[in-house]
Amino acid sequence: MREIAHSHLTAADVPSEKDLNKVLQLLEPQISFLEDLTKMGGAMRSVLTQVLTNQQNYKDLTSGLGENACAKKSHEKYLIALKSSGLTYPEDKLVYGLQEPSAGTSTLAVQGFAGATGTLGQLDSSDEEDQDGSQGLGKRKRVKLSSSTKDQSIMDVLKHKSFLEELLFWTIKYEFPQKMVTFLLNMLPDQEYKVAFTKTFVQHYAFIMKTLKKSHESDTMSNRIVHISVQLFSNEELARQVTEECQLLDIMVTVLLYMMESCLIKSELQDEENSLHVVVNCGEALLKNNTYWPLVSDFINILSHQSVAKRFLEDHGLLVTWMNFVSFFQGMNLNKRELNEHVEFESQTYYAAFAAELEACAQPMWGLLSHCKVRETQEYTRNVVRYCLEALQDWFDAINFVDEPAPNQVTFHLPLHRYYAMFLSKAVKCQELDLDSVLPDQEMLMKLMIHPLQIQASLAEIHSNMWVRNGLQIKGQAMTYVQSHFCNSMIDPDIYLLQVCASRLDPDYFISSVFERFKVVDLLTMASQHQNTVLDAEHERSMLEGALTFLVILLSLRLHLGMSDDEILRAEMVAQLCMNDRTHSSLLDLIPENPNPKSGIIPGSYSFESVLSAVADFKAPVFEPGGSMQQGMYTPKAEVWDQEFDPVMVILRTVYRRDVQSAMDRYTAFLKQSGKFPGNPWPPYKKRTPLHPSYKGLMRLLHCKTLHIVLFTLLYKILMDHQNLSEHVLCMVLYLIELGLENSAEEESDEEASVCGPERCHDSWFPGSNLVSNMRHFINYVRVRVPETAPEVKRDSPASTSSDSLSSLHNSGTAQVFSLVAERRKKFQEIINRSSSEANQVVRPKTSNKWSAPGSAPQLTTAILEIKESILSLLIKLHHKLSGKQNSYYPPWLDDIEILIQPEIPKYNHGDGITAVERILLKAALQSRMNKRIIEEICRKVTPPVPPKKITAAEKKTLDKEERRQKARERQQKLLAEFASRQKSFMETAMDVDSPENDIPMEIATAEPQVSEAVYDCVICGQSGPSSEDRPTGLVVLLQASSVLGQCRDNIEPKKLPITEEEQIYPWDTCAAVHDVRLSLLQRYFKDSSCLLAVSIGWEGGVYVQTCGHTLHIDCHKSYMESLRNDQVLQGFSVDKGEFTCPLCRQFANSVLPCYPGSNVESNLWQRPSNKSIQDLIKEVEELQGRPGAFPVSISSETNLSKEMESVMKDIKNTTQKKYRDYSKTPGSPDNDFLFMYSVARTNLELELIHRGGNLCSGGASTAGKRSCLNQLFHVLALHMRLYSIDSEYNPWRKLTQLVEEMNSQQGNEEQQPEVPILYHDVTSLLLIQILMMPQPLRKDHFTCIVKVLFTLLYTQALVALSVKCSEEDRLAWKHTGALKKNACDAEKSYEVLLSFVISELSKGKLYHEEGTQECAMVSPIAWSPESMEKYLQDFCLPFLRITSLLQHHLFGEDLPSCQEEEEFSVLSSCLGLLPTFYQTEHPFISASCLDWPVPAFDIISQWCFEINSFTERHAEQGKALLIQESRWKLPHLLQLPENYNTIFQYYHRKTCSVCTKVPKDPAVCLVCGTFVCLKGLCCKQQSYCECVLHSQNCGAGTGIFLLINASVIIIIRGHRFCLWGSVYLDAHGEEDRDLRRGKPLYICKERYKVLEQQWISHTFDHINKRWGPHYNGL
Repeated sequence: MREIAHSHLTAADVPSEKDLNKVLQLLEPQISFLEDLTKMGGAMRSVLTQVLTNQQNYKDLTSGLGENACAKKSHEKYLIALKSSGLTYPEDKLVYGLQEPSAGTSTLAVQGFAGATGTLGQLDSSDEEDQDGSQGLGKRKRVKLSSSTKDQSIMDVLKHKSFLEELLFWTIKYEFPQKMVTFLLNMLPDQEYKVAFTKTFVQHYAFIMKTLKKSHESDTMSNRIVHISVQLFSNEELARQVTEECQLLDIMVTVLLYMMESCLIKSELQDEENSLHVVVNCGEALLKNNTYWPLVSDFINILSHQSVAKRFLEDHGLLVTWMNFVSFFQGMNLNKRELNEHVEFESQTYYAAFAAELEACAQPMWGLLSHCKVRETQEYTRNVVRYCLEALQDWFDAINFVDEPAPNQVTFHLPLHRYYAMFLSKAVKCQELDLDSVLPDQEMLMKLMIHPLQIQASLAEIHSNMWVRNGLQIKGQAMTYVQSHFCNSMIDPDIYLLQVCASRLDPDYFISSVFERFKVVDLLTMASQHQNTVLDAEHERSMLEGALTFLVILLSLRLHLGMSDDEILRAEMVAQLCMNDRTHSSLLDLIPENPNPKSGIIPGSYSFESVLSAVADFKAPVFEPGGSMQQGMYTPKAEVWDQEFDPVMVILRTVYRRDVQSAMDRYTAFLKQSGKFPGNPWPPYKKRTPLHPSYKGLMRLLHCKTLHIVLFTLLYKILMDHQNLSEHVLCMVLYLIELGLENSAEEESDEEASVCGPERCHDSWFPGSNLVSNMRHFINYVRVRVPETAPEVKRDSPASTSSDSLSSLHNSGTAQVFSLVAERRKKFQEIINRSSSEANQVVRPKTSNKWSAPGSAPQLTTAILEIKESILSLLIKLHHKLSGKQNSYYPPWLDDIEILIQPEIPKYNHGDGITAVERILLKAALQSRMNKRIIEEICRKVTPPVPPKKITAAEKKTLDKEERRQKARERQQKLLAEFASRQKSFMETAMDVDSPENDIPMEIATAEPQVSEAVYDCVICGQSGPSSEDRPTGLVVLLQASSVLGQCRDNIEPKKLPITEEEQIYPWDTCAAVHDVRLSLLQRYFKDSSCLLAVSIGWEGGVYVQTCGHTLHIDCHKSYMESLRNDQVLQGFSVDKGEFTCPLCRQFANSVLPCYPGSNVESNLWQRPSNKSIQDLIKEVEELQGRPGAFPVSISSETNLSKEMESVMKDIKNTTQKKYRDYSKTPGSPDNDFLFMYSVARTNLELELIHRGGNLCSGGASTAGKRSCLNQLFHVLALHMRLYSIDSEYNPWRKLTQLVEEMNSQQGNEEQQPEVPILYHDVTSLLLIQILMMPQPLRKDHFTCIVKVLFTLLYTQALVALSVKCSEEDRLAWKHTGALKKNACDAEKSYEVLLSFVISELSKGKLYHEEGTQECAMVSPIAWSPESMEKYLQDFCLPFLRITSLLQHHLFGEDLPSCQEEEEFSVLSSCLGLLPTFYQTEHPFISASCLDWPVPAFDIISQWCFEINSFTERHAEQGKALLIQESRWKLPHLLQLPENYNTIFQYYHRKTCSVCTKVPKDPAVCLVCGTFVCLKGLCCKQQSYCECVLHSQNCGAGTGIFLLINASVIIIIRGHRFCLWGSVYLDAHGEEDRDLRRGKPLYICKERYKVLEQQWISHTFDHINKRWGPHYNGL
């Protein structure tokens, strides 16, 4: 065994060519052999382990004593090669190996395994330099670190001591060939091998990294590395052992550090010239292609083991190295704001940067944090925090940071800050550490807050479009920073760190820093004008909003300040649901989870589901009428909107700004709906979770003079309508005041406060720092610096300003607020002093808003303003201003003292600004009696809220606005009214085909008899008028071939989709198949031309015509098509094929059906009942039919109308394939066209019947009926039918209404095929032929006459069929009973008499004989009672009556009566005029009473029976088969699908293609007939048509519905277009799983399937589905 192993191992790795693939092919057999060995079980594996790990053998073989000398030689060559060239191999190796005599296997063993003792370290330098050149990085030179930073030995030495080590070496060398990987892994069950292999793997870690960096196929290689490492490092015991024995952690950290060092560049952050900091270059392949991820993922993997992580956190050296590694990412991908022109090239490096920070920094951090959950681990946190701070200090030094960040720069990557923040948070939350013990000094805190604050300010700048010249990618970065996968490793730690800094630093300093960073300091002035040195005017407003919003978030966010995990999860979920309803899977994706999979909350876990069910309701998937599919969604419960909607959280978590608006809109809708608030609400104020005691200092921000001055100034400016202030600003100001009142310090006592009344003027803005007392402090005068052009300067200083008050004012000017120390604070103080002081009670001239040109900056001068306001008085005036009424505020506690005792009043929870002001004033009053008194005082002084003139201007403006709006509205109303009249009918009915409720009359006056001509509106030119011969009008129609009728079946059992080999679907019982059989049977025995009149075609590939009901002039349509043709826009339809969309309703169409000109006066005359006898009418009908071309429009003169009629007829013919038109034995015979034309009428009537549910019980006109074009279609068909006049001898009308004298004459000419016996004719087809042969418009009495005559034939057919169905005894009995009554007066109207006569007549022939064996099959088991016979006869006749009634409804416009199902027959027959009017309804209804025989019944019946007898003489079997027609077709349905998608998937996913017997890549199955097809499969292609397209033509005449097995979606093919319809299988949460990506179990959604079926039956795929594309026959 050992020998074999040797030889194969050796041969296996002859290092020959550089070309990897060739080598691998050569080695294939050896490796496969090894692989087989490993499969032989444990014993074999242990033998192999022995061989691989035995160091002695290896030594012997490589030392080269005696016979091994030559091996030694090759070994040396190999070493030299290894040293000299890096990692290339000597070429002569292979030759050498082949010459080697087979002296002994052992010698060979050396070849590949010459021990690679070369020191790899030397390769480094040359290698790096080469790469440098090739990277073409241009100006950015790579930085090399001195190698003293790491342990050299890890990177340099590789000594091989055993076969295993060398084997792994070659495996790595050849980039992990799959077979070798499998071999190495197959050995793992052997414990000894596992340990040895793991150690070897660790030993080669650096080499793996180098090979990986050079690899061209780094993706595949990465996967294979992880494939191995995950098996080694997931085992905690093994990982611990290797950590202890092989320095695993050191190796990993060093290798990662070393890897990143290859792509460092100088950081340009802060101090471009002198910066010593280096960062990774995100443009390098290493970062762009994520090449580092296998190593990082190994590291994360081993850190998940407690024992290993502990070692890491205890080892100070490792922590230092790791922080070193992290600092490479600190400040990477620096953005510099472009100020002049747009960047030429938008770099996409930010993807790499964010991925790198998440994977290389954040994930290991979360891994470490998961081990710091308890008190005992405090030490670890202290270690991390200590080294983190050291690294940060080094970083500040390296970039020469003092106190001001460089302008116009931002980096989103501060991993050191985030490590620090996250460990602080953990320390306080889980380890009960004292926060102050791990915080640095004030100076360091000041530095720490700068960069995170810079990011927050930059976010506001980016959203204010100040960075637009940097391209879209900067917006991308801002979005990624807050996006759900990144936010809790990026923005959350940043905000938390700022909260910590704010809680420990001087609040005035912090607030001033914020406004300075946001560049809005200059704006915070009382003056009406100011100059902003750093910001353009158009950005000021949004930056101010940004600053205030940031403060609100900073002060109200509690994610790390005391919320529990479940509360956080709930808050996140509520925020996401408030923005939009969400599907379950998108929620899982949007809730930021801990990025490290082994930590705490995993979505989908118990808490996720329970929180979800607590805050949201599930909305089952529904359909919009437009057909758009809805997924199952979760929507917030009402109480969540009421109590938990938190705008702050929403703002923090929105990637797109529009989501905030969406949340507010939804909130507004909820309040309106629940009746809580009618208007436009403001974001609600939400109570917060209490702060953790460690962070109490944060609230000092709300109680510092600087903030109060800012709030005061802003309130004043808003009241004075200064520019650049928005409602949003006011909203945030009030929010901050409210936060301050909620979190006020309790120490203020009213007594001492009462001394300082409003009259005492302090020497500073505010007396103290408590908001509650500062609110009532009156500020009298302010000194401001204003441009000389400002209105404030022109005014004399107020007369009341005596010298003393001036001095006091002066005091207040110098001593205002900021007596703080630091330099920049002084600067900030000047700014505020300079600015916060412009009085605006004067109405200022309009011009004051204009800026003077920046070149001539006006001089600043000092002005003194009289203010005399306090925050409280400003709030009350604001209330007046918002409500638009003077004195609108009345303190509520004066009426209801209760309010002060229990202040939680729901009425204040939701509302707009007015409510907010009231709520704040109430809270202020509650907090101090003093405030309460002052509020009352202010309300008593009736002060005008703002200068009176001002209000008139504003009011005038709003009044103007209102007036203009009103006018605009009226104009709009007019236009809309006009349009509405056209569109109303369309809108209400266009989208759903099957709702008979919407009964809207169309404008098309086809049916209603009016006195005038029918008038049509052209939707293109807008003119109305009749349709005339030279300028015809047409209906917009869509012609499509349809095989829906052919899919009707005669049994009620639905067909199921086959899901096993046994279940197959045979289409023999479909309507189409039955009709086909019947026609071919007739054609076998009878004359062809006569056969083609005896049936209808079009069950498959019939042409269905539908319209949206809009009309247009045909010449207008032609120019419209021309314009579409020239329009280059990519349309979803093909203009060359005549397709277009209706110009008014955009419904898809492809032809125009000309409207027949004619006044409706005629139809009035035609409908007068005449008193002629039926015999006269019959003669008239015959004469009219015989008159060829007796048509109001003479065909001979080519008018525009007749041309159009011909062209539309061509369109109709071309709609369907030739095979569905030509059934004649002689191709191109006119009979064919004749048959096709009346069949088109039949198809449309039958389909309408199906749309009505298969019967006419519902009566009325269905919506489909309202937009029906049958009337126009009939005119077109009739015009063409009359071109083919039937030879009067063959006209079936004769046979129906006249007795032929010599009965035997027909038998004379034997050699010629006979005509089809009249009893074999399809009566409905006869009806259509008769009617279309008549001149149009038809007279009502002629129509009734034709129907009466045909009914006699139909009834006889029913009797014959009945007689064939029953048994011999029954027949005898009936023959007998009927004969007795034959002489009664109403014998012709009694079915018993007629039946007995039929039986006796047919008994003369052979029809009833020769039954013998077949008898059992024919005889129905039930005994026939008179009731069941009556039922049979009625059912037989009903389909004819239904079609006839529909036809009558369309031709004469009579309404269909509605009725119960059981009385349908009688209602329809009386509506058709078959029932005599005096018929009494008391008796049970008998169908025979409708008969009205034109000639004596018995004579004509015996004449008809004679034809049958003469046929059955020769062909009794076929004769009988032709008589029994199945007339009761059930409605068409798609196949029934199984409940669970898996059943379909398991069967079809593996099913092979019938052509090439391979499993197709994209299998699909037809939902109409169950055929298995290959989508896009080339194997099944025929004449450039792929199988699905071909099948859609054969199965559905161009319409195919396919379920794609591997994607669970349904695809629709319609002619030359296709669309993805959606899925009918949804998971438990009502979501689709397209392409089965999520792999959830899927269940049928019956409602969706119903909709699909409905669209198929009603032919509305084209109208409802919007996204169509051409398939070019490639599906």
